[in-house]
Amino acid sequence: MTENEIASICVDAIYAVYKGLGPGLLESIYQKVLLYELKKRGLEAVSELKIPIHYDGLVFGTELRADIVVGNKVILELKSVQELKDLHFKQTLTYLRLTGMKLGLLVNFNCTRLKDGNIRRIVNNL
Repeated sequence: MTENEIASICVDAIYAVYKGLGPGLLESIYQKVLLYELKKRGLEAVSELKIPIHYDGLVFGTELRADIVVGNKVILELKSVQELKDLHFKQTLTYLRLTGMKLGLLVNFNCTRLKDGNIRRIVNNL
């Protein structure tokens, strides 16, 4: 399955979770329920995947964790904030660069409508 095919299924699952739970909950709640929805749709998804830091030929231990990684190809970075900031985009892009993955979805669940720019595609080296 391609990154775009995975992302399409992820967006559908994101909308289902938002419709079922609504805004205003903790990010961790959305993460647990979205992980369930993704697996229900037949996707291989893991949460809190550790992201190692490679620098100057060395690998450093890290506390960096991707919220959800789907099919070992797409990173889902989840937020429950008043509005997405530039730092959130940069964080997601950094996760993509460190893992070598090409596509990430940055999602803000704390909003009135998801359609209003609260699901953003972020690409790495495309």
